[in-house]
Amino acid sequence: MHLHSAHLPEIETRAVSILDIRPVVAILGILLSVLGGSMLIPAAVDYAYQSGGHWAFIGSAAITVFVGVLMWMAGRSTEIRKFDLRQAFLLTGSVWVVLTVFAAQPFIWGGAHLSFTDAMFESMSGITATGASVMSGLDAQPRGILLWRVMLHWFGGIGIIAIAIAILPMLAIGGMQLFRTESSDQSEKLMPRTGSIAKGLLVAYSLLTVLCITGYAMAGMSTFDAVTLAMSTVSSGGFANSDYSMMVFDEPRVEYVAIVFMLLAALPFTLYVRALNGDVRRLFLNPEVRVFFLIVALFTALSFSQQVMQGVADGEKAFRGALFTVSSVISTTGFMAVDYTNWGAASDAIFFVLLFFGGCTGSTSGGLKAMRIAITAKAIRQHLKRICFRRGVFPLRYGGATVDDSVVTSVLNFVFLYLLTFVVVALILNLMGLDPMTAASAAIASVANVGPALGPVVGPSSNYAGLPDHAIWVLTLAMMLGRLEILTALVLLQARFWSR
Repeated sequence: MHLHSAHLPEIETRAVSILDIRPVVAILGILLSVLGGSMLIPAAVDYAYQSGGHWAFIGSAAITVFVGVLMWMAGRSTEIRKFDLRQAFLLTGSVWVVLTVFAAQPFIWGGAHLSFTDAMFESMSGITATGASVMSGLDAQPRGILLWRVMLHWFGGIGIIAIAIAILPMLAIGGMQLFRTESSDQSEKLMPRTGSIAKGLLVAYSLLTVLCITGYAMAGMSTFDAVTLAMSTVSSGGFANSDYSMMVFDEPRVEYVAIVFMLLAALPFTLYVRALNGDVRRLFLNPEVRVFFLIVALFTALSFSQQVMQGVADGEKAFRGALFTVSSVISTTGFMAVDYTNWGAASDAIFFVLLFFGGCTGSTSGGLKAMRIAITAKAIRQHLKRICFRRGVFPLRYGGATVDDSVVTSVLNFVFLYLLTFVVVALILNLMGLDPMTAASAAIASVANVGPALGPVVGPSSNYAGLPDHAIWVLTLAMMLGRLEILTALVLLQARFWSR
């Protein structure tokens, strides 16, 4: 009897662990069902254009919905709305893997005819809104495949925002607890229920997409191009319908529309929700937004000056090329209107540094994020002051409020792990035979979810198709790590995570 009691807690722990994953399975089932149902949209497009690729989408939809319904039925009896910390981590980590596997099916069976390795890369790049591609000859691809690529971007974009606002602050990853503190008070007054927040985000995201479609159409795009490229722009994805990306249009109006919406997509979407509820001032007063636009202005000036000094371009053309490229890279969209790798070595250095930055927290962008860059810079300045004035008290302030030391530590830990991940991925790629420029730029372009990198192999005028399969798998993993904010994936590998 005594021995049985001693083992009872262990039995309870195992039972709880089994039950814990059921809400995660149920939600994954719902997401798979939605993903499978959405495959019928490109199927209808392919059928309308008689391209013959509709059966691949229909078959993929049937498999995906079938598995999704089974998963939902397996976990539906549990309370889905009440998530503990372990379930939040597990859901955040598993959603990108599970959806990527099923979203890859049309790339294998459809008109693209990709291998499993390439299909997984393309699917992961789509869902994480990275925009790196192994597909060429896009102008000749069936429209269903082109639409499916940007649909993955669009779905991934809203998922990125939802996780950044609902889950990452709870996990206190990389200073995201500050983002929760910053947004919680007002959002509770404006939108008392979580469902209202989700509805507001979807409305803001959809409205921005419609406005972008309208802008592209007014700039002269066809309806198909306007819809697909708007979905790619607002999600900060970067998939285009041509191997030449935005260069195929050769139209300043198109480029300026893209600039506006790439920058808008890189701003916190909670600010748009507040704006819809009447609090428009936050868009202009938010400290992270100010830091973000300061970085954009600085790098645009550097790129403009470099073009003029090198004799590449001048005047409005140089300004537009600089602003478009800076907006594309810092928002991690990855569109190309001009091949900036032809601007000289200084340009490569400018944009290599910019690859690390990214947009704002709670946006569709990847990268370090402006908030973390600002806090890191303030932490360094604070430390220097403490060295010079040992008896002084120098609190770190951000947005007019004092930042707790735990938040600063969280941000610095994230920045260190982010840079370490970049170095490790770059070294692995270099050991696989890639030259240093290709290895380093591909590593950060994948971890930051930018897409196009630097150099003739993976630069903006090329793609990733020339890389060996083992390098493709490394970069696929790097894209997922970057979108998971790195720490989420590392926590899942800890043994203590799985214990009670």
